[in-house]
Amino acid sequence: MVICFDLGGVLVRICRDWNEGCAAAGIDPRTHQPRPGHDDHARALIARYQRGEVECVGFQRELSELFDGLWTPDEVARIDRAWILGSYRGTVGLVDDLQAAGHRTACLSNTSHSHWNMLLEDPAVSRLDVRHASHILRLHKPDSRIYEAFEADLGVTGSEIVFFDDLQPNVDAALERGWDAIRIDHETETVPQMRAALQDRRLLDSSRSAD
Repeated sequence: MVICFDLGGVLVRICRDWNEGCAAAGIDPRTHQPRPGHDDHARALIARYQRGEVECVGFQRELSELFDGLWTPDEVARIDRAWILGSYRGTVGLVDDLQAAGHRTACLSNTSHSHWNMLLEDPAVSRLDVRHASHILRLHKPDSRIYEAFEADLGVTGSEIVFFDDLQPNVDAALERGWDAIRIDHETETVPQMRAALQDRRLLDSSRSAD
């Protein structure tokens, strides 16, 4: 069985909004009056960035412009670098236990080149057998093609994949492909949620430690 994880909000804590990113980067919050369509433009830009269609410097410049220059490109870069906050507790032990039980471990994450290098340094992420991301595949969850590409690369079908993600649209798209997809609540510790789901499916021994 392949046990596949999203990264942000599942194995790794991340900022969830712009103000949290500013706080993580040590940048004072500022009041921005968005123009009509701001949120849609921001989502489209982030999707392009995470599909590898725009380089880091270009993303930082475009996002600064979208905020009418209230944050400079250099400040956007600082916020981007501060977005990843660290591991959830117990992720290394979970990956180790899954591998000891004979399962392949993997990730499928919407992320960018700048974040990917940091994510690969995370102890749990570095242990995964297979690591896939949107900017590498040039596809973006919940596009069904990214799930198809993942299956093709691993040589498996959806029925052989258990998938954990914290966003419902990504879970729904995986379910449509036949994956056993479970939504994780990123606001609480994630590993106990995943262990419980895996134990319910008899894929992990309940006697194994949660630490």
